[in-house]
Amino acid sequence: MNAAQLRVPFLLWQQMARMSWEAQLVIALRTAGMLGLLRQDHSEPHRMVAEKANAATEAMHAAIRAAGRGERADRVMAAALRPYRRRTKANVRRLSRKKP
Repeated sequence: MNAAQLRVPFLLWQQMARMSWEAQLVIALRTAGMLGLLRQDHSEPHRMVAEKANAATEAMHAAIRAAGRGERADRVMAAALRPYRRRTKANVRRLSRKKP
């Protein structure tokens, strides 16, 4: 194994760790909103449920496409993580903005 191949698992772990941290922050922000500590849109509980189904579908399709192209396992996993990561990142930005 060369140095680049040794980095692959670490980079995948790093992406998963970042997404996990952001997911926990989103949970905390949404919980604070439901408790009335932060202002949030009335549709947030519905959005919270609906986006999970959409992300799971996108992740499955991305993984199948990557595997169908013959990608390595780490690239298939990275493709499957991308829809979740995109949503957690967007949710952190949206939920942490100051509301008027």
